[in-house]
Amino acid sequence: MSYGQLIELYFSRSNALQWYWTVYVVVIGGLLAFSSLRQRPDRITGILVTILYICFAYKNLGAIRDVSYERYALLDLIKAAPQVESATPQAGREVQGVRDALLPVLNPPEFTGVRNFHVACDILTVAALWAMELRRKRAWAERTPVTTVPTA
Repeated sequence: MSYGQLIELYFSRSNALQWYWTVYVVVIGGLLAFSSLRQRPDRITGILVTILYICFAYKNLGAIRDVSYERYALLDLIKAAPQVESATPQAGREVQGVRDALLPVLNPPEFTGVRNFHVACDILTVAALWAMELRRKRAWAERTPVTTVPTA
């Protein structure tokens, strides 16, 4: 595999990673919007939505992990690639200049930090879902008058 193909593949994996984060943010936004628009409290719906979200978050984090490890492997290959060969010395110097400028800025974050951020966002999302559910429950209780049954 040529040096240019390695670079192309690295950025392809970076784009895939960006898409996983985009889907993650869109799902959180949609989930919180859905939860905020519900009128009646419903514990079963809250539990189901929470379970589905946790399943989604787990799989999304797994995909992010896989793509991150692919990026690490490609970066190792890019760093280990022999000096760029070219048909002409001028083209070789240009490609080497790109390599020298590019390598120092290819610094993907460690996966542990990415994982911790993802899990923290997951916890906050579930907390927000249940905070809205509790708010709905209180508001519903305030609107619904309590009727007492007379005892004989």
